[in-house]
Amino acid sequence: MTRGRIRAKLRRSTLYTFSCLRPTETEVAGAHSFEGPGFSRIVNCNQPRLHRKKPLNYPSNYISTTKYNVVTFLPKAIFEQFRRVANIYFLLAAILSLTPVAPFSAVSMIAPLAFVVGLSMAKEALEDWRRFIQDMKVNSRKASVHKGAGVFDNKPWQKIRVGDVLKVEKDQFFPADLLLLSSSDEDGICYVETMNLDGETNLKVKRSLEVTLPLDDDATFKDFTGTIRCEDPNPNLYTFVGNFEYDRQIYPLDPGQILLRDSKLRNTAYVYGVVIFTGHDTKVMQNATKSPSKRSGIERKMDQIIYILFTLLVLISLISSIGFAVKTKFQMPDWWYLQPQNTTSLYDPSRPALSGIFHLVTALILYGYLIPISLYVSIEVVKVLQASFINKDIHMYDEETGNPAQARTSNLNEELGQVDTILSDKTGTLTCNQMDFLKCSIAGTAYGVGATEVELAAAKKLAYDLDNQDQENSDVPVHKNRANHSEIELEMVVTSREGKDLKTNIKGFSFEDSRLMNGNWLKEPSVEFVLLFFRILALCHTAIPERNEETGSINYEAESPDEGAFLVAAREFGFEFCRRTQTSVFILERYSSSGQPIQREFKVLNTLDFTSKRKRMSVIVKDESGQILLLCKGADSIIFDRLSKNGRMYEEATTKHLNEYGESGLRTLALAYRKLEESEYSAWNSEFMKAKTSIGADREAMLERVSDMMERDLILVGATAIEDKLQKGVPQCIDKLAQAGLKIWVLTGDKMETAINIGFACSLLRQGMKQICITTINAEASSQDSKETFLLLVTEQAVRENILMQITNASQMIKLEKDPHAAFALIIDGKTLTYALEDNMKLQFLGLAVDCASVICCRVSPKQKALVTRLVKEGTGKTTLAIGDGANDVGMIQEADIGVGISGVEGMQAVMASDFSIAQFRFLERLLVVHGHWCYKRIAQMICYFFYKNIAFGLTLFYFEAFTGFSGQSVYDDWYMLLFNVILTSLPVISLGVFEQDVSSEVCLQFPALYQQGPRNLFFDWYRIFGWMGNGLYSSLIIFFLNIIIFYDQAFRSNGQTADMAAMGTTMFTCIIWAVNCQIALTMSHFTWIQHLFVWGSIATWYLFLLLYGMMSPLLSGNAYRILLEALGPAPIYWAATLLVTAACNLPYLTHISFQRCFNPMDHHIIQEIKYYKKDVEDQHMWTRERSKARQETKIGFTARVDAKIRQLRGRLNRKHLAQAGSQAVSVMSPS
Repeated sequence: MTRGRIRAKLRRSTLYTFSCLRPTETEVAGAHSFEGPGFSRIVNCNQPRLHRKKPLNYPSNYISTTKYNVVTFLPKAIFEQFRRVANIYFLLAAILSLTPVAPFSAVSMIAPLAFVVGLSMAKEALEDWRRFIQDMKVNSRKASVHKGAGVFDNKPWQKIRVGDVLKVEKDQFFPADLLLLSSSDEDGICYVETMNLDGETNLKVKRSLEVTLPLDDDATFKDFTGTIRCEDPNPNLYTFVGNFEYDRQIYPLDPGQILLRDSKLRNTAYVYGVVIFTGHDTKVMQNATKSPSKRSGIERKMDQIIYILFTLLVLISLISSIGFAVKTKFQMPDWWYLQPQNTTSLYDPSRPALSGIFHLVTALILYGYLIPISLYVSIEVVKVLQASFINKDIHMYDEETGNPAQARTSNLNEELGQVDTILSDKTGTLTCNQMDFLKCSIAGTAYGVGATEVELAAAKKLAYDLDNQDQENSDVPVHKNRANHSEIELEMVVTSREGKDLKTNIKGFSFEDSRLMNGNWLKEPSVEFVLLFFRILALCHTAIPERNEETGSINYEAESPDEGAFLVAAREFGFEFCRRTQTSVFILERYSSSGQPIQREFKVLNTLDFTSKRKRMSVIVKDESGQILLLCKGADSIIFDRLSKNGRMYEEATTKHLNEYGESGLRTLALAYRKLEESEYSAWNSEFMKAKTSIGADREAMLERVSDMMERDLILVGATAIEDKLQKGVPQCIDKLAQAGLKIWVLTGDKMETAINIGFACSLLRQGMKQICITTINAEASSQDSKETFLLLVTEQAVRENILMQITNASQMIKLEKDPHAAFALIIDGKTLTYALEDNMKLQFLGLAVDCASVICCRVSPKQKALVTRLVKEGTGKTTLAIGDGANDVGMIQEADIGVGISGVEGMQAVMASDFSIAQFRFLERLLVVHGHWCYKRIAQMICYFFYKNIAFGLTLFYFEAFTGFSGQSVYDDWYMLLFNVILTSLPVISLGVFEQDVSSEVCLQFPALYQQGPRNLFFDWYRIFGWMGNGLYSSLIIFFLNIIIFYDQAFRSNGQTADMAAMGTTMFTCIIWAVNCQIALTMSHFTWIQHLFVWGSIATWYLFLLLYGMMSPLLSGNAYRILLEALGPAPIYWAATLLVTAACNLPYLTHISFQRCFNPMDHHIIQEIKYYKKDVEDQHMWTRERSKARQETKIGFTARVDAKIRQLRGRLNRKHLAQAGSQAVSVMSPS
């Protein structure tokens, strides 16, 4: 160890030709010149105190993701509560209850409102407190900070200030945005994982300025000072402009020296850095959006219903007040017993208008039962209980991590059942970042046996379909079809029993084929190409081998998981990459012609890195014999274009294999090589060195051009097929969601090729799907001639027009497509998306995206994820769900109608910002298709029923008042009215909202098309809402007028007396209790003992209350004294009226539902009938057929891919049969 630094044996910077080449001294001198707004930040290094004062006054590193704080909680939470229209009405009613015009006491109006608002605010406070606790965990993390005199000490993240010098060690997160000063590597290089920011798993290489390399241990910072002048805080993750003033020199800064908050240090012992941005100024927090206040669509629609009911309330109150004013003016003077000459202004015949206005206030409060305050309390209770069922669902519990599903807010339960579009992150959400080497093609021969899931499913389903044809077509001989099945299965699924027996579980290697294993490749006819293939795998990379001292095994630190998988595969084939020096790579070849393992040294002359533009990587090496070779791997389209005439020997066969691998969802690369003469290489290398040492903006383009000159005239060796390991159950989950009619978009920070490969792996893309790639004008291609030409051609306006033209042409192509099975996929990158999201283009872009079967946006920033989500949400007007697992997904999660966080390995930012959290993507299927479907129907039915019962009850008050001269008299005892919503009808409706199931969870998953009842809003559309309101109106008319007809002049007591108001009101109230509880019993599809207890128990509670209330002193019970025992109980007419009115109220609903089930049944009605009569058990064939029908037509997902494969196989079989029939016809016609 020298100067406190761990000297790496390998100068890693030599590996990174493009991105990390150390500039020459002359190059450093050109500092960035910038001034004006956007570039005003000044950072005094190692002097944090200067930034706390004006004019700088930079924020601390404290972050907060909460919606409220101590000061804002009360006003903001109260505002949230009074966004609900009903709460505003009840607030006004509570204020008016303090006046003499109120028909009820003030306490009876204020107490329920305070309870409802207080309960909701307490729930909000609890949910926000959880966010606060998580924030404090992050803010309290410790970081090593320079406190002076060359001494570093631990300090909480929240106390870090701009200008602080930090020391960050391996596998720690960066607490703020830093300028890299030095690292444990002698070249000042470090490796950074940015998965939390952009979703990419490959490590990024960062390098410090050469001038700060001597700052290599704690003591060197004792007298360190410097000034950074740079851009102001902004959300751009991939750009940074600044200058570093040090030792009276100015050095330009670029993104290569910046370490961003929430990225992680990897493969580097430690780094030193100075803080540039803190807290909410950091780029990751600049990409965050404020915690929104989300309301479900049903809740917003409920406000509209409240408006309608409030209009009805005002209308009947106006009728009542006008009627009262008329009565007061024309009839009250004749009512001598009221003493009108001594009355107050409330009943003043001389001022009837004033009396009418006072009565209007009375009526508005009296008829308040039309707008149920208990509805909000009941919904809150139901949603909390629904959330607890989601939390405790054992089928969404992940045993590996011990994480259950969690409903972090219960406000949006019903929204889960109405999702139209899912916007998903890729890395960590769909994939688990593990690549497995599965198959390969070498010299036109395919290696690797065993079938993918797609192939197995297609063979199985086709065999099943042919079995059905056997049963239906008795003319066709069965043995022929059996033979066809065998042909298909043999053609589709090649299995190797030997391979399976010998297979061991090796991470990154799932290859099975004895022809290449254990040195058997030496017996292959194209042994030279096989040897070259393995050497390309072992040599063409930038990985570093690290030997485990305990086990002796070698681990590879690769830039991407693909490289790691190639190296593991090479090792298993007998070509172990074991050591790398400054200039050489050493390979241990276990199988050779001599039979002994040999370690071979290959000198690495040049490395041409893989970039998303180049889509290839090459190394130029010299072997032990002195032969110079260029070894290249890359996308097949790029490699095939660069093949020489004599290098295309295996192109046709390899292309066929690549297509097959693509159909199976595997990631493919083509491998090629070229032999170089010493003179040819020397000439090229001098050109390459000139390009490397050039200064200016054209440097990258020059390097690209020189590299392209060498990567020509290649000879094709073969191709690889790697399986990008998806998270468990992801393809099946996507398939089920697609069958449920959901659209799925993938938004990722990853490269386009990676995103496309994942699209294939999880069946969002498939062979035969037409890919529409929207990209910006290729800058490199345009600038081949001259810089001036490029500037003329590619202006901002030209780029915009070009993108708009691409979008327009693609939309036109989709409209003109006539093939019903044709499917389109839209793929767009972040740079293009910047233009596509502009106001004048975003609607055309959205129109194209909606017409496509799947959409993949790659290289997108967190801000762009949020903007795309907003566009889909606002542009389509439909419910969106965003799902992700990293800090880069927070904006998207918060912007969507529903945000779902994956509680994965990397951080908890996504979970903390989410509305629901799950441990694996596959649990999304159950969350939506089961819980979403149930919660939507439960809440919808519950709200409709609530309005029905309150209209049925509230309008009887109006009828009675009209019947009694608009006197403001209630027909019911005050206690009856108080208990109606609180006890007598509340529990049944809560049980409906918590336990109702139209079908079981298993059936929901078997019949995913049932989910579409939510997005189509079948249970909460205006037709159904007005239907329930009409039912309430009808019931109120029957309850009031039928009872009036029965009791008006009918003898009630044995001595011939008619019923009084107390007996009449109690009978009407009994009829209401029976009618509404029988109605909810008819509405329920699924009964447990709890529903029975609540429904019939509510009716029994009414009679029990009436009995106990009547037994109290007349001072308390008033006119209800012993009313059940002495008045109603002995009267047969009371029981007969109850039975008759209840039957009459429920008969129309019973008739409607019976007619619907017989002549126009909904999907769940048919399934309920099949299950009730056990047809699913007795006739399995019919049940399977019904299940296959019960899915939405979709062009994405595993099933769509299998269907496409079946169409392909059927076409192949038909062609084979036609050929056989033709040959048979020819043989018959030919003479014997």
